[in-house]
Amino acid sequence: MNGSHWTLLVVSLDWVIRLGLILRAIMRRLQVGVSLAWMAVILGFPFLGTGIYLLFGERRLGRMRADRARELHEPYASWLAEFRSRYLEAESRLLPTDLTMARLVNNGSGQPVLPDNALELIPGADLFFERLEADVKAASRSCHLEFYIWSAGGRADALHQALAQAAAHGVRCRVLVDALGSASFLRSPEAAALRSSGVDLRAALPVNLIQGLFRRLDLRLHRKIVVIDGLVGYTGSQNIADPRFFKQNSGVGEWIDAMVRVTGPAVEALAVTFVEDWELETDQGLQSLSETLVDDIQTRGSSLVQVIPSGPNLPRDRMETLIIQSIYDATQEIVLTTPYFVPSESMVEELLAAALRGVVVILVVPAKIDSKLVNLASRAFQGDLADAGVKLALFEGGLLHTKSITIDGRRSLFGSLNLDPRSLQLNFEITLAVYDVSFTKSLRALQQTYLDRSTLLDLDAWKKRPFLLRFAENSARLLGPVI
Repeated sequence: MNGSHWTLLVVSLDWVIRLGLILRAIMRRLQVGVSLAWMAVILGFPFLGTGIYLLFGERRLGRMRADRARELHEPYASWLAEFRSRYLEAESRLLPTDLTMARLVNNGSGQPVLPDNALELIPGADLFFERLEADVKAASRSCHLEFYIWSAGGRADALHQALAQAAAHGVRCRVLVDALGSASFLRSPEAAALRSSGVDLRAALPVNLIQGLFRRLDLRLHRKIVVIDGLVGYTGSQNIADPRFFKQNSGVGEWIDAMVRVTGPAVEALAVTFVEDWELETDQGLQSLSETLVDDIQTRGSSLVQVIPSGPNLPRDRMETLIIQSIYDATQEIVLTTPYFVPSESMVEELLAAALRGVVVILVVPAKIDSKLVNLASRAFQGDLADAGVKLALFEGGLLHTKSITIDGRRSLFGSLNLDPRSLQLNFEITLAVYDVSFTKSLRALQQTYLDRSTLLDLDAWKKRPFLLRFAENSARLLGPVI
């Protein structure tokens, strides 16, 4: 064949593949916006669009990993059934206004309402590292930590020393970090020193090109979980990274985070979430770890809590449904903080509806973030929300990384979940649903400190932004469902 025949063959093959992928996107019955976004990528970028879809278009954990995850989940499902049976009466303590959210979580994930928890909101990195370091030093049996990013320097180095000392005293110290988010740390001298001290440091979801043929490489372990002796737990948005040292050249300022320290029955749910993630990477199972992770939990406080793991191995829209229901349930005020805001059409419509029916809707996002594409997609929504009465606050004090929602000052959602498609559908996340006025008031007070350091979106300026900027934002908005 001559050159023109080869060209025709390649072009024809490209179109056959693209049409096949479009058929695949249609038959998957995703949200309309997601399907259209993928069709735009496939059609708009010859050859490249096909490659992008094959790499990132499906929630592929890999057949072997997915089969193994299903097999390993059986004992955890048995634990969950037994766990629920212990706390059947806790739901009766909820106010009627809280029942919808609680039952949505229970029916969607099987996670029960857990009574008698004590929650301490920790509003910053320094206090978090101080409290965590003290708990590690006081540990007698086990320290288990799971984070997306682990970065050496500053307060993280002091934590390294505390873990090394605990391991030297016979405490079982296990650390699970995401292979991509913590790639630099895993190759560092600090990681080698931790391993040499007796800390069992492992990488979750390892990344290489061969694995990319069989599973998506951007499905990441984004959870932040600490469990000490099975009695003390932490979760929230803070990574093991001192904000004074982390990403100082990114131009967004220091990262601003919050964590919650938990004692009570919710610690067991956090512990077993860690154990299942650990077993998937190490083959060290629930039975071998149960003695050090799960204890008889005594009454610690009065907070009602549900622990909600989410990820690509679970129903796709579970967390987005929970967020939308929370917005729908609000009657007075709902305040949301998130670093990355790329909402679905359904979430936008519910926020608009809440504002129009008289609910005070406040959305706090950073003025600057570390992703240009996400920033463009997010800005495309901001004016529409502000025009409908949503108070759109741009945080000026750094990269606001806290993920929180307070509803009517009575209940709240808090954890590692961002309001973007990646967190809602692709990443392994952890969220607490808290039905407690005292904790929610504390969280709302923290949100107010963010508001006090923010400026409201200038709607007139937003409407007058240059055409090319509007075009870039609206183009990024089209890609929002697949970012």
